Amino acid sequence: MADTVFDVAVIGGGPAGYSCAFRAAQYGLNVALIEKSDKLGGTCLHVGCVPTKAMLFSAEIFDHAKEGGMYGIDGIGEGTVNWPQVLKRKGDIVSKHTAGLQYLVKKNKVTLVRGLGTLTGPAKDGVLTVAVDNDGQKSEVKAKKLVLATGSDARMIPGYTADDKILTNVEILSLDKLPKSLVVIGSGAVGVEFASVFNSFNVPVTIIEMADRVVPAEDAEISKEFARQYKKKGITMHTSAKMDKIEKTAEGVKVHFATSDGKDNILEADKVLIAIGRAPRTAGLNLESTKIEMDRTSIKVDDHFETVEPGIYAIGDIVAGLPLLAHGGAMAGAIAAAHMAGKPYKPVTRNRIPACTYCEPQIGSVGITEQMAKDQGLKYKVGKFPLAGNSKATILNAHDGFVKVIADEQYGEVLGVHIIGPYATELIAEAVVAIESEMTIDELMFTQHAHPTLSESLLDGFASVKGMSLNA
Repeated sequence: MADTVFDVAVIGGGPAGYSCAFRAAQYGLNVALIEKSDKLGGTCLHVGCVPTKAMLFSAEIFDHAKEGGMYGIDGIGEGTVNWPQVLKRKGDIVSKHTAGLQYLVKKNKVTLVRGLGTLTGPAKDGVLTVAVDNDGQKSEVKAKKLVLATGSDARMIPGYTADDKILTNVEILSLDKLPKSLVVIGSGAVGVEFASVFNSFNVPVTIIEMADRVVPAEDAEISKEFARQYKKKGITMHTSAKMDKIEKTAEGVKVHFATSDGKDNILEADKVLIAIGRAPRTAGLNLESTKIEMDRTSIKVDDHFETVEPGIYAIGDIVAGLPLLAHGGAMAGAIAAAHMAGKPYKPVTRNRIPACTYCEPQIGSVGITEQMAKDQGLKYKVGKFPLAGNSKATILNAHDGFVKVIADEQYGEVLGVHIIGPYATELIAEAVVAIESEMTIDELMFTQHAHPTLSESLLDGFASVKGMSLNA
């Protein structure tokens, strides 16, 4: 391999990296994929998206089982959580898809290189060199193009480290038993998803959020409805709250925090989950040996994800201005691969990347929020359809929530869609297509939807912009 000059070398085997490598190979390029761990898939597959959603599905089944009598199924009773089996099923799913990625490496004829890859500087005679360290065994990978896809790590509160009481998304996924109680610091997707899991498993959960509302990145009406439903589920939430310190005790932890009224509070719990976001993994790449420009710890790129250093691209969680989402990283990888291969591509529009939160209730959103529309001085109209008017939602016993649509006032072009309720993370795909295609309310009102389906709620949501919903 020392004499091989690849067309493309990708550093990082998570969703962004492997998507880029596979797509580049499909375009006929000779690709090397460099991954420091012994398994492909990155954070998403091993300690993020996939295992978390496996747990959420187990929690959903448990919630349904608790209400078995309502559905005409007797004899289930309250039931108990078999935590080891929850972990085993989660692990089996991860293992299956890890093996699937290994198969796809072979199928696409990608050369997999194990080890930690770092830059050695700009290209020389049109060739970039990556230094690879595999547990002390040194090697080099040479390529005409180089893609950085090193992902991100969970942010930790300064002064603390993760252990068996102070957890991140990594530690909480492998607890040997259910905690007796849990405090979650942060109410973004990670925080509220784990809150949902453990609440369903009858663990008392409290959320502490610095912002003035939970899920603060969402439309304000979504946040309000979300808080109402979480309160109904028995989850305690403190907003406009600042964590002062975490004190470890023999029994667990004491979390000290102040609320907006100036009151100091202490919460005692078995475990505390730190869910305050993620940090790009760019340190140690030797970026300073190149002309690559940074926005703090993130990398600046153009519309095809190339940096200012010719031939070096960056994709996924390390990109400045890109949301830290697996699907955003995967699409970035596909765009970078297309550009390197000289194939057509469509640049990413930031607010057309869907945001999904997979707790109960689910949230799916794309486009601008109502506050963004106000801040931009847009002339817009809003429609809102309550899921209480959707028969399939009632069948699922999940008729709380709504679809909110924001549209241009003059032409009716859809600018934003925000859904809270059952399978919102699936339903949002239709809204993504509508916004990408610059469709209008008039077009969408006459787009057929099957009955009875949850997707009909979007049909009614679009019509509600004109005050013409048929079911509310």
